[in-house]
Amino acid sequence: MGQTIAKQSQIVTNVAPACTTLSSPLSPMVTLGAGCFWGTEKFVKKDFQKRFPNSIKSTSVGFMSPSASAMKNPSYRQVCSGSSGHVEVLEVELNDPQTHYEELIRFFFQFHDPTTKNRQGNDQGPQYGSAIFVYDKDQRAIAEKVKKDVNALVAKGTITSYSNS
Repeated sequence: MGQTIAKQSQIVTNVAPACTTLSSPLSPMVTLGAGCFWGTEKFVKKDFQKRFPNSIKSTSVGFMSPSASAMKNPSYRQVCSGSSGHVEVLEVELNDPQTHYEELIRFFFQFHDPTTKNRQGNDQGPQYGSAIFVYDKDQRAIAEKVKKDVNALVAKGTITSYSNS
């Protein structure tokens, strides 16, 4: 009913200086924790793809932890118990990460509420936390830039809907 997605990655947690010049091609892989992985998959596969046709090559649901000391290969029950240190995630492979990575990160901040700790809607528990796992320094820089932009908009009270502009 899910899998542990164990890959080299980092979780975006602290604001770091953003870089807009890419040093190399972006990884096509993106892993997002945004509550229930089935809901996340629906938003990304259907709604994001509607806005950006053919942007997604594949998706896979599973669990991931930002902590090296988290339980290894937990079962779905263990993740749901909140004791494994994992969040439910959707791993996405983009067809063209240079074009769609930043758009997907912006979309990520629109379809769920990252300000509610360990909760999305009626789903509660640490497995429903909000996380962006990054695979290279350029992904991290872009995710941090988008997070900073979104935080500024939230602080000003100006977020109304998703936009490509």
